[in-house]
Amino acid sequence: MTKARLRHPRNTYVLYLIPGALAFLAVIVVPFAMNVYYSFTSWQGVGSPSWTGLDNYRTLMKDSQFWASFRHSLSMVLAMAVVPTAIGLVVAAALFDFVARHYGTRLASVLRACFYLPQVLPVTVAGIVWSWILAPEDGSLNDLLKAVGLGSLQQDWLGDPKFALYSVMGVLVWVQLGFPVVIFMAGLQRIDPALQEAAELDGASWWQRFWHVTLPQLRPEISVVLLWCTIAALKVFGAVYVLTKGGPADATNVPSYFSFATFFEKTQVGYGSAIATVMTLIILALAMVGLRFQTRAEESQ
Repeated sequence: MTKARLRHPRNTYVLYLIPGALAFLAVIVVPFAMNVYYSFTSWQGVGSPSWTGLDNYRTLMKDSQFWASFRHSLSMVLAMAVVPTAIGLVVAAALFDFVARHYGTRLASVLRACFYLPQVLPVTVAGIVWSWILAPEDGSLNDLLKAVGLGSLQQDWLGDPKFALYSVMGVLVWVQLGFPVVIFMAGLQRIDPALQEAAELDGASWWQRFWHVTLPQLRPEISVVLLWCTIAALKVFGAVYVLTKGGPADATNVPSYFSFATFFEKTQVGYGSAIATVMTLIILALAMVGLRFQTRAEESQ
């Protein structure tokens, strides 16, 4: 028995995969299969679901409220992927090239942790704090504007449809910024310092070194951050639920919250399942395309 195990040690690896596989089956595969099934039915959550075929998906394709929420989701991609990636690149480079060099790596590490802190805060806590800051009366932001003589700019930031979406986007930029900063600072540590020194000796400015040396070397990290943050933006729920609950007047409604409200508020389980299924397929397709591009980029390097 012992000799057989020594001859075939790989066979024992399967035993360690079984708990994870069972958990994946119970938490991911089975619920998703049930969700797909219910998306082809009409069901109020009680009784027996009635099979309706593709009716929910036909309705979804014509639902203006869904497409409006999907456009809001694209705005969340801008707030959680594009803007944090751009700002995170500059912040990480500044911390790595300037702060760490002139003030020590300890201060750079502390500042990096400060940027990352919103990532580890519970969404509920961060949302409540920001709802206090953006409150129309006695909110910190409006009080600050009034204190500096800009009282005319005071707004109901989360209650006005013209400003609610941009306010939520601003909060999400604050929440998401720390992740790119940490990833990019880790990537900067693997860049050969000789490249930076050679460019500096040639008279290149900091910005020229950043643009022509740092950015090309950080392409794998940029791909990972953009892919990860885009997926997070497409499934964002917590911040919208805590700050605005999709309002006012659906100004901040996104597909994840639209699906939740359809499930639990309207009790249209079949239609809510169809929304969730479509968004899951979009996210899976995006992840596969992103991973494919990332693999090609790594192979080319």
